[in-house]
Amino acid sequence: MDPTDDPSPLDKVSWPVRTERLSIRRATIDDVDTTWRFRRLESVGQWLSELPVSLDAYREKFQDPERLAKTLIIELDGEVIGDLMVRIEDAWSQREVAEQAKDVQAELGWVLDPDHTGRGYAVEAVRELIRLCFEDLGLRRVTALCFADNEPSWRLMEKLGMRRETYNVRESLHRSGEWLDGAGYALLADEWEPDAPASGS
Repeated sequence: MDPTDDPSPLDKVSWPVRTERLSIRRATIDDVDTTWRFRRLESVGQWLSELPVSLDAYREKFQDPERLAKTLIIELDGEVIGDLMVRIEDAWSQREVAEQAKDVQAELGWVLDPDHTGRGYAVEAVRELIRLCFEDLGLRRVTALCFADNEPSWRLMEKLGMRRETYNVRESLHRSGEWLDGAGYALLADEWEPDAPASGS
């Protein structure tokens, strides 16, 4: 059986989910052009793991079933303004309890169109993504990684109550040729405060 045919934990969610201003839904192959519009920008690609070189190359990557299965789309009044990643994964465990560690956590990621930054949309979308992970999917832990120089990203994590767990010195090779520091954040379900205002400015 093709592993991509397995049901996704995200199938449990009633899509779309809505926040005060945004709508979040599963990605489809029709989202290629609208996400390419902002993902091709140098200011966005600076921190992405891969910079698309052409629309055709991006389309091939985007339409991969494994990528689509973990991609969500952020809409504002019907306009695509960003995307989210939720990669549900197993926790590390000893062999005897491995089954209990299956699909219990998620790595999160996000990209927002620069035309829509500075208005709190990223915080609103990622807060909803965390809520969805804990309340709808019943996960026990979420994580997120970033280059330490990507200050907007780690500040967003801290606003949402995520805890910096790792800081790795010059461990990631950037496409600029520089070795950069990296940071890792996490939040446990029993630490999540859904009604808490975002901290910081």
